[in-house]
Amino acid sequence: MTGLRYVYAVCRPFGAPLQAQLTGVAGAPPRQLVHHGLVAVFSEVPASDFAEEPLRAHLEDLDWLTATARAHQGVIDALTVVTTPLPLRLGTVFHDDSGVRTMIEARERVFRRTLERLEGRVEWGVKVYAEVSPEQAQSGTPSAPAVSGQPVSGRDYLRRRSTQARAHENMWQQAEEFAGRLHATLCAHAEDSRLHNPQNATLSGAAGRNVLNAAYLVPRSRSEEFVELVDRTKDESKGGTPGMRVELTGPWAAYSFVEEEQT
Repeated sequence: MTGLRYVYAVCRPFGAPLQAQLTGVAGAPPRQLVHHGLVAVFSEVPASDFAEEPLRAHLEDLDWLTATARAHQGVIDALTVVTTPLPLRLGTVFHDDSGVRTMIEARERVFRRTLERLEGRVEWGVKVYAEVSPEQAQSGTPSAPAVSGQPVSGRDYLRRRSTQARAHENMWQQAEEFAGRLHATLCAHAEDSRLHNPQNATLSGAAGRNVLNAAYLVPRSRSEEFVELVDRTKDESKGGTPGMRVELTGPWAAYSFVEEEQT
């Protein structure tokens, strides 16, 4: 091999084959390097794109970054089907096999401890959005229709605004309470959880205000039960707490539960 080594993840040896025709970053197939009983899954990539200088430049190119992230995630998803991978950061590149082996040796203890803890487990993501109308988003409740030709006193105006502000505050309080109850319920059915910062609606493009953005570590054997629990919550929210939208994603490799141990 003459290219650089782009490493996706570290895992234990696994016997099941990856899906046929799987390609990763730069269109290269993933390969395995076994060292000290651990497996680094990598692709050979050209130095012209992945050496330090060109890689830094590419990371400023949104189209290139999106395509690379999609290819990276595709390999992680394929690994998650057959084993428990510890995903490495996007753009983890080494000059040669020796560099990969050195990385494994330097972090071997952490890798083994984390793999032991996460073996047979996957991550599920749950987001809750409070969906409101444009009028509610602006003032908390639809404005009362104006009466044609009837002036509104300053006192009436202030009273109306005060009422709207209280309604607005109550609406978000109900949303936060719903999200808190859901998180507590899901935590009771998961082995671990992480609360992430709410998503910015402008960046995510998702409708509504994100009031819960959480990840849950769940054994594969209990994943069906966990999904059914979230589905029941979706149905209950329609009747008990209108305006709530619950989104479930996964199963994923346990990204949220390896970061702290790998730093």
